[in-house]
Amino acid sequence: MDERTHIISALVEHKPGVLQRVAGLFTRRGFNIDTITVGESEKEELARMTIIAQGDDKVLEQITKQLNKLVDVIKVRDLEMETTVKRELCLIKVHAPQEKVRSEVIQYASIFRGRIIDVSPETLTVEITGDPEKIQALIDLLKNFGIKELARTGPTAISRGIKTI
Repeated sequence: MDERTHIISALVEHKPGVLQRVAGLFTRRGFNIDTITVGESEKEELARMTIIAQGDDKVLEQITKQLNKLVDVIKVRDLEMETTVKRELCLIKVHAPQEKVRSEVIQYASIFRGRIIDVSPETLTVEITGDPEKIQALIDLLKNFGIKELARTGPTAISRGIKTI
């Protein structure tokens, strides 16, 4: 079977230790997590985890079964790429001491629908949200100016329409 990227959405109890137990499960089974994001869900007592992992369908089935065995996990679903909205946040601090450089960085940020969120005498910090490929394209452009710091959240995802987990 072919390896592919899986977007796993898990609704879990919002309490200490749950993230560690989920990550530990992946470690024990020898599965690698490409990215993981966790945050509040629509229900106060629950959190939503978005886990991006590589593997064939057999690996996905194993992961899903193991996640469902954890007491703190309420529901697990493999989100299909075609019916999923996926976004990421990235903060990029760029070396921009000259006005010409600042102007170019601001233009690029604007083209990519990013915003300048911090200005110092030597740097500009750009905030961008969107699909990971869009973010990578902006990063690639800004590398020419000298990226001082970069922080990416990794994708978080939700299914389109009214289907929920």
